Amino acid sequence: MSLLTRYASLSRKIPVFKRTINCTSSAITQTETTTILGNVNKRVIALPTKVNEMRLRCTEFDKDGSVKITAEEFLKSDFCQHHSLLPRDLRTIDTYSVYQKPTILVRPQAILVNIAHLKALLKSELVVLFDTIGSSDSYNQSLFIYDLEERLKSSKDGLPFEFRALEAILISVTSSLQSELDILEGPVNKLLGDLEELADIEESMNGHKLRDLLKFSKKLAQFEQDALSIRDALEEVLDNDEDLAAMYLTDKKNGKYRESHDHAEVELLLEAYYKQTEEIAAKASTLRQHMRSTEEIVQLILDVSRNSLMWYDIRLTIITLSATIVSGYGALFGMNLRNYFEDDPYAFGIVTGMAMVSGAGAFAIALKKLRALAKIKPY
Repeated sequence: MSLLTRYASLSRKIPVFKRTINCTSSAITQTETTTILGNVNKRVIALPTKVNEMRLRCTEFDKDGSVKITAEEFLKSDFCQHHSLLPRDLRTIDTYSVYQKPTILVRPQAILVNIAHLKALLKSELVVLFDTIGSSDSYNQSLFIYDLEERLKSSKDGLPFEFRALEAILISVTSSLQSELDILEGPVNKLLGDLEELADIEESMNGHKLRDLLKFSKKLAQFEQDALSIRDALEEVLDNDEDLAAMYLTDKKNGKYRESHDHAEVELLLEAYYKQTEEIAAKASTLRQHMRSTEEIVQLILDVSRNSLMWYDIRLTIITLSATIVSGYGALFGMNLRNYFEDDPYAFGIVTGMAMVSGAGAFAIALKKLRALAKIKPY
């Protein structure tokens, strides 16, 4: 159906809007009609799905680890039909989604894996790796392809084909997580050490270090969330005995169907990488806890500094008040008016003494009141 045909069919379905003015019915103005039809036109343009989103770009590996197909595109409908999948199963490996929850989806004839930078379909004699060309994960995926080929060609460990492919994916994911943690851990520990060893707050507490602390805190929070989501995906599969037993695709192909409790091999495999992922997440959590502790220490130092400045400012204000009182006597007796003290030889000393006593008294009273109100003193 052409765009104009859709436009016409939708335009016929638009209700005729009218408004009442002084009990008289009138049609919508030309400007309003143009606006409504323009909005409908936008909806019509948004109706078709992008052609690229209807396709999947894949690389296939056979049971010998050789590449059968490289970066070939398939229609999603044909792909589902060929691999006995439902269209909703492809949500887990949709390469056009910005963020997806890590998932291991078990189906009767396949295992769909979406963890970190890898999206793959595992079968008893086939591995389909979904390409992420143009994304930040392309480099990691390229490195994974070489490792996958080697592991699929090697059968010394006696694991079925699908488990060797799954193990290659888990090794790549955990290695990537560990590398990312190592990259973050070095600068973070150095930054925390610098902040904890501060001796001169004015020179060391600069904005650059605090901004770096905030930047690394955000990165660690995102990393910890990613690691925990991968751990949760593994835990979800480990808690489901039926899915664990259904992951033996080679046995099912050979006519051997396992009981729901017969899944020791795959459970041990997943459990090993579950523990590794949990350890990585725990390290990230510990590092974040150290950052939070350092942030609290920095906040305390800044609070003490602020309180010291406030204390100093208040004392200067009290001194200024005392000086103002003393100068008030001079201003009072310095006026060009007759006060009958001009001929008294003791007048200057008496007035000066009164001024000094008044200023000192005001200073002492204010300082005593300040000390009574101050709960924490900076010294």
